[in-house]
Amino acid sequence: MSMQIPKTAKACVLTAPGKFEIKEVEVPSPGYQEVLCKIRAVAICGSDPEIIRGGLAGEWPPAYPFIAGHEWSGEIVAVGEGVSGLAIGDRVAGEAHKGCGFCENCLEGRYTICLNYGREDLGHAHYGFRVNGAYAQYAKYSIKSVKKIPAGVSFAEASMVDTAGVALHGLELIGIRPGGTAVVIGPGPIGLCAMRLAKAMGSARVIVVGRGSRLQSAKELGADKIVDINAVDPVEQVRLLTEIGADEVFECSGAKGTLNQAIRMCRKGGKITLLGVANADVQEEIPFKYTTHNEIMITGSRANPNVSKKVLTLFASGGIVVKDLITHRFALEDFDKALDTFVHRKENAVKVVLFPNGEE
Repeated sequence: MSMQIPKTAKACVLTAPGKFEIKEVEVPSPGYQEVLCKIRAVAICGSDPEIIRGGLAGEWPPAYPFIAGHEWSGEIVAVGEGVSGLAIGDRVAGEAHKGCGFCENCLEGRYTICLNYGREDLGHAHYGFRVNGAYAQYAKYSIKSVKKIPAGVSFAEASMVDTAGVALHGLELIGIRPGGTAVVIGPGPIGLCAMRLAKAMGSARVIVVGRGSRLQSAKELGADKIVDINAVDPVEQVRLLTEIGADEVFECSGAKGTLNQAIRMCRKGGKITLLGVANADVQEEIPFKYTTHNEIMITGSRANPNVSKKVLTLFASGGIVVKDLITHRFALEDFDKALDTFVHRKENAVKVVLFPNGEE
């Protein structure tokens, strides 16, 4: 089986901080244990606007020109040497992270916190952040960073594997108390996935804390209760709704003050996962004594290691639905409109997906 592969194809190329253009670029050839993929759907992530603005230039991306984008799905059109288990024509969804494979963390399966981060010479890759990503018609990936898409899952849905995977990893780190109450702070795409996954994993009730149109979206999409931070004190309201506090709190906003709130929302023995990515200058004061005496567990969470296959299986079985989180669809050529829609949450945008090679 073979597919026609052009020598050049379109990509959204970052040319300088805050500047990008749709250009014809050379289609890369897959190397050892790599596959070339025709990108069929790529979702805009909350981290992408900062990368595009150049706020992290020198790190993400390390240099210009650069192709961002890391939440994608597509089909394999060519394979490099040493590839097994994958073939031309396979439908796949991607991960952003590829660890070096031999450091202590990678050997423990914690490849999203690889100790050789940024060392491409040692095998590390962070697609769409340090290595060219998926805002393109074609991109190459390590076989370690792709998973087959089950039948019945669309390319658009599969592009949500990263979003839902981040939420699932955070939930797996602290677990779900069957029949308990979970709180989600921040009803963005990851928060909404955390809400649905918590229900699927056994929470009897999920309370979502936030504001504006996305909080209303959370109510429409399955939240048992919502708490508007502009109308009430969120801690007081959660304590009122739960009587003894929440079993788990999933902080998905990265906003200043929310870790303190999350701790005070917890019951004795409660657990917190930090899924939201705060700005580097955010420092948080916490109720130290309350945290200690009530044995509140707090853990950071980085990306989506070892969960993509689980997420795709949940998509296929209906265990978690993400189709209705995709509110806007654009062609790659309309990247500027797509980004503007996402950043400014136009028309109550939740998840915005681009289709570099046309929709299914």
